[in-house]
Amino acid sequence: MSKLNLFNRPSMMLLAVAAFALLSDSAAAQECPYSKECPSATQPNDDYQLVAYQETVAKPDIVDTAVAAGDFNTLVVAVKAAGLVETLKGEGPFTVFAPADAAFAQVDADTLENLLKPENKEALTSILTYHVVKGKVMASDVVKIESAETVNGKQLKIAVNDGKVMINNAQVVSADIECGNGVIHVVDSVLMPPADDAEQTLTSAKAGKDIVDTAVAAENFSTLVAAVKAAGLVDTLKGEGPFTVFAPTDEAFSKIPKETIADLLKPENKEKLQAILTYHVVPGKVMAADVVKLTTAKTANGEAVDIAVADGGVSIDNAKVTATDIKCANGVIHVIDTVLMP
Repeated sequence: MSKLNLFNRPSMMLLAVAAFALLSDSAAAQECPYSKECPSATQPNDDYQLVAYQETVAKPDIVDTAVAAGDFNTLVVAVKAAGLVETLKGEGPFTVFAPADAAFAQVDADTLENLLKPENKEALTSILTYHVVKGKVMASDVVKIESAETVNGKQLKIAVNDGKVMINNAQVVSADIECGNGVIHVVDSVLMPPADDAEQTLTSAKAGKDIVDTAVAAENFSTLVAAVKAAGLVDTLKGEGPFTVFAPTDEAFSKIPKETIADLLKPENKEKLQAILTYHVVPGKVMAADVVKLTTAKTANGEAVDIAVADGGVSIDNAKVTATDIKCANGVIHVIDTVLMP
């Protein structure tokens, strides 16, 4: 008897399973009398199919995401003008610090228009690639680093102040917009490459601007512009020329005591200020290729500056040339890191 019970146990289990299946089907039929609206073992639930489909759909790439957003119109136009569409639609991944249209609105309209011209493609490319970092760097990672190398080859400075993330002088206003080939973080200002080439990339697009207007638009010659105005040299440097100007940046002027600068800007010191400023100006248009062939150059001041080439760099007296050949309508600007004194 014991053997018979053991032998029949699988049969008893099969019967129990079959009975449970019949009861389950019967209950399902009562709850869902219309078979077309009910899930079955042979017909997957449509809701599950939709979820599975959505999970396999790839996110749009960086370019398509920017286009769809609607507030990166100028950036998209610039990317097309620079020929970077295919690059930013590539495999990546990339991290893009993307200026919105409001950020581009802060750039001088004439400058922007000139940057988009075919002849200024190199300058535009330099600026745009300064907004791109290789790899997918999410916001949680960005706040842990102090700098990042861009595709341009130059470094971005990263800082967190009062809960705000700053990329150079631009604030991140929206983060972690994930794309199929990377991520976008939105910034409120257009980023410009560092001092050694910022002036060149930005102002090389200003072929229609004279020396004074070019310096004003570049924004990091504010002290020089103020000095030119105080010395009454604006009309001269907006004249026909041509002139070659060795232009000290604001950082160069910061090496001089503030009291000294304030004193020089006073009306009673106008003649002395003129002597200093005209010592930075050489009559004629002397490009970098010509400068390196010289040992001296006579300035509009009447005195000569010493020119030296060493270790691949060019010095004017004791000042280092940090950017060259910024073409203007009436001459050329070479940027220096120290104010020259007669």
